[in-house]
Amino acid sequence: MKRIVLRGGVKLSGEISVSGSKNAALPIIFSCILTNGVSEIENLPNIGDVKVALSLLKGFGAKIEKRGSQTFIDTRSLTYVKPAPFLVTGIRASTYLLGSCLSRFGICHIMPFGGCNFSLRPIDMHIDACRALGGELQEDTLLCDRLLGGDIRFSKASVGATVNAILLAAAAEGETHISGCAVEPHIDALICFLNSCGGNIRRQGRELFIKGKELHGGRIKVIGDMIEAGSYLAIGAMCGGRVRVNNIPDGDMDSIFDSFTDIGTQITRDESLAIVEQLSSGRFLSVTASPYPAFPTDLQPIFAPLMASASGGRITDNVWHSRFGYLASLGSFGIRYEVQGNCAEIFKSKITNGITAATDLRGGMACLIAALYAKGDSEIQHADLILRGYENLEQKLRTLGAEIKICE
Repeated sequence: MKRIVLRGGVKLSGEISVSGSKNAALPIIFSCILTNGVSEIENLPNIGDVKVALSLLKGFGAKIEKRGSQTFIDTRSLTYVKPAPFLVTGIRASTYLLGSCLSRFGICHIMPFGGCNFSLRPIDMHIDACRALGGELQEDTLLCDRLLGGDIRFSKASVGATVNAILLAAAAEGETHISGCAVEPHIDALICFLNSCGGNIRRQGRELFIKGKELHGGRIKVIGDMIEAGSYLAIGAMCGGRVRVNNIPDGDMDSIFDSFTDIGTQITRDESLAIVEQLSSGRFLSVTASPYPAFPTDLQPIFAPLMASASGGRITDNVWHSRFGYLASLGSFGIRYEVQGNCAEIFKSKITNGITAATDLRGGMACLIAALYAKGDSEIQHADLILRGYENLEQKLRTLGAEIKICE
């Protein structure tokens, strides 16, 4: 496993650009399984999760070629084979094999799907969506002779289940109505891509209306990553003189910018960029992570060290109630906290250098932010977890002046 070694307490300033969204890229990659043609994807981030997803497609026979910022995925000759377990367990997005493989091949094995180990993450809603359109679960395998359009109703908004429902309905015979769907920007990105492949998908609020179609190759440019953008803005607020973050999906980040403003950070926004000034004396901040357009659960760990460096704060997570395992790692940097149920109280703390291990992707980034702020040498082990979601991390932070190195 990789580790990050760095010297913190250095003022960071300059310009940094956000890569393509991990959460948008992964559904798009898996949706290519539905298509019979060559798809062109621009701005695909070069991160661990994307590499695993592309490897899973290659296992079915997809041909993948990269030319500059463009990635071409040829899915004209695919054959179903049981995916390699080490790839499936590597990323949570492997759950998208359920909808894509059932649509293309009529079969998908149920395997231990991977991802960050911060909460119980069942797939019952995914399976229910498969069954609603004609899938049958036989022991550890989903099977179907044909998928038929129908009604899918979600009792709560789930990004993963919504993605699988779209993948099933886009190629099913007839029309499908999905209610209670997630409305994150990456859901709309998937819809945009599938419509470019010949799909007929329309979203109206939390309802989806889909007419199944034969799909060919499509084209899309992956949107900027709002979680990466929020992470670098947090670094600028804690450690910066003045940090400019480019390629942000400005229209998708209102709740995030509101939270930065509420804690006392100065942020200037202009279409696809944001400039953050270092937080001098912050206010107590309370955030509640809920489905989009509310504050995103993926950013609640990122805000914890920011709260600790200011006047403290409170985090409530209504998406993953037990997503606070990372706080023990932050404790290695002197950050004090208390957890009760789905709420965590973050106390104003003296943040010091230390050694810890990343427990998950966003929690690992929270530790990195704390280490960048603390004076002295720090080390973060299991850094591969962080690199699953941040492209060219060492290079980008070095452009701001960080003294950082990623080691084997």
